[in-house]
Amino acid sequence: MPGRMSDSGASIVPFSPEVREPLVYPLHHGLNHKISRLSISWSRGNCLRVSVFCQSAQGEDHDSSAEETGGRVVEVKLDAVDGEIDESQRRRIAYGSVAPFSILQSRKNSIWTLSKMSTSSSPYHADRLDYILEYSKDISSLLDNPKLRPSSLIDDPKSIIEELEEATCLKAAWKLMEIFYADKQSQAWLPGRLVDWLADYDILLSSTQTTVHSKLVDFQKNLVSLQVLEDDPKYWEGMSSALAVGWLEIVVKLLRLHGSYQLDQLGNREIENGLVEAVAVLISNMPRMRPELGDGKLGKCFETKPDFVKAWEKWRSQITKLDCSAFWVQCDHHKTKEGLRNMLQIMMGNASSLSNATFHWMELFISHFLYVRPFSVGLESMYRLAQNCIQSKPMSIPHKLMGLLIGLLGENTEVILAECSRAFGPWMVAHAVELLTAGSNEAEIVLHEEHYNLGGISMEELHRLVYAQVLSSHPLTWQIAPIYLMACTKQGISLLEILLYKQPVTHNQLLLKNIEICRLYELEGVSSNIMKIAGVYHWKHGRKGSGVFWLQQAQDEVRLNRIAQQLFDVVGKSISDESFMQWEGLIELLGSESKTAGGLEFLHKYRDYKKFIQQFRDGKSTDAARHATESLIQLMKNPSTPQRFWLTLLYDSLKLLNWRERPLLNVSQTNFLLNKLQELSTAKLRPEFVDAELPANALNSVRLALATNLGRAILEE
Repeated sequence: MPGRMSDSGASIVPFSPEVREPLVYPLHHGLNHKISRLSISWSRGNCLRVSVFCQSAQGEDHDSSAEETGGRVVEVKLDAVDGEIDESQRRRIAYGSVAPFSILQSRKNSIWTLSKMSTSSSPYHADRLDYILEYSKDISSLLDNPKLRPSSLIDDPKSIIEELEEATCLKAAWKLMEIFYADKQSQAWLPGRLVDWLADYDILLSSTQTTVHSKLVDFQKNLVSLQVLEDDPKYWEGMSSALAVGWLEIVVKLLRLHGSYQLDQLGNREIENGLVEAVAVLISNMPRMRPELGDGKLGKCFETKPDFVKAWEKWRSQITKLDCSAFWVQCDHHKTKEGLRNMLQIMMGNASSLSNATFHWMELFISHFLYVRPFSVGLESMYRLAQNCIQSKPMSIPHKLMGLLIGLLGENTEVILAECSRAFGPWMVAHAVELLTAGSNEAEIVLHEEHYNLGGISMEELHRLVYAQVLSSHPLTWQIAPIYLMACTKQGISLLEILLYKQPVTHNQLLLKNIEICRLYELEGVSSNIMKIAGVYHWKHGRKGSGVFWLQQAQDEVRLNRIAQQLFDVVGKSISDESFMQWEGLIELLGSESKTAGGLEFLHKYRDYKKFIQQFRDGKSTDAARHATESLIQLMKNPSTPQRFWLTLLYDSLKLLNWRERPLLNVSQTNFLLNKLQELSTAKLRPEFVDAELPANALNSVRLALATNLGRAILEE
């Protein structure tokens, strides 16, 4: 499968040449002696197998443990690409994404077939967008972290930050891809979607730097111990920051915790309380350019731009009117007055206030969309604004989500693919290309263009092959790799055959799964070859019955004939009653239908012949003699009967040939056996002929018996 070339300039898989800080993994070998050398090799999955060899000290006590003296083999598990997701969760995602991916591929093939039959492709294009959005929603629900945080049955009135689930960077990255490419209906209110995205995933950015979320979490820890909230500067700083990024419900909740709302303060702080409530009402009625809001979210929604512009201008005039009100002079609480007026400045889009209330460029970017450029549309203007915000408030430590966001805003397909591959691994790239190709014509051209240096495959197929390679490298996920290989039209089939051939045939369950995969994808030739490999393997390792069974399933006449010859050589040159006992197991294995037994079909027919002969010798009935004669003729006519056993069969049938009551063979049957006897006499002249271990006069006895039977048959007829 594709791998990375040695030359970074012509690498198949994009990778970053930057030097990163090395990771240190502890090695718990438990040895007390000095280590002389190490041997490192790959184990299964993302584990390294480390063999530790220690050197014994001079004069060491010979009673020490031999294990400590020789060394020890330990496995070191390397961290995954995303440390937030463990191996079991990663496998759950891998298996869960198979169904949405397969359904989408089936629907795409159907749409492609219908579009070729129709002159207009517009209705099918709309269906495709719906299918892509459904696919994205299925993957997004799969990425939800099932480990919910414990929640109290009683709501805490002073709880301002509620975490319903543990956010992950993988889910945040997929949400960004969905916002920009999959959900085309929400492009008109893209800034609003980004506001919601930051509200959900600003906690992830808190791991590397200060954010609005981290500030609110720190303030919430001290909220219980504060007696007068409005006297604490962090109270106003937290509300200003939350307002700047559009977390309106948090701001209103904190405003309602203001001391002027207490019953014993209403009489003395009526003006102050009125100003606080006026700001809270303005925030609650903030116009939002979007069709709807989630539960508990504040603001007024407008779907059309004219209605939104009209409501926005009215809302701004109300803010200006309140800012110029004379009630500010009558407010005696200085910190309340300053805090509220700063919040009004934020809502009026004061650049200095927005910069002071935010902590990194993404928060500043969102605040500008909310209060400075609420009517902005188009990714080009958003990208320019993002670049300005990065210059104003760069992040102290770059975050992988921000690299992806810059690529999305810049509509740069190469950057998006590189960031997804570097930061989130092959799974993300293999599944996100479906969104890219559906949401951007430029991305579709880049991903579907065939590259000569890649063997004539496209980037889309390349990333699927890389992900299939990752799945194939683990024993718990290799069986879902064929689904992604079959989606690769150029090299998928050939690589799938290689994958199936490389699976071990030692375990029947794995072998049956391998054969089932061949059946699903109509790879009859591969299935037959795998069964042949299994048959030869079991035969060579002493499991004769299993070997014959799989060769029968593969209908391998050639190898069954070779096995038959080997068995005949092992048993010996005679097929007496004693030696025939060694054949019983294989005869039972052949069953009643022996069409696929090859040379071993002789055993099945010979068993029936021996049964009739025994009944004839016991003198049970004339029918037994007739059945034995018919079985003898069938054996002699069957091409699977080895020539070296002809004389043995005829010699064992002397009593049949010399039966006194009447001849059991007619003239044609007797002539047939005489011809066989003549062929046998001629074959004895060849050097490779193996003679049977019979008495010296066996041939003459058989010839005499046949001649006598021929005369009696002629007279009877």
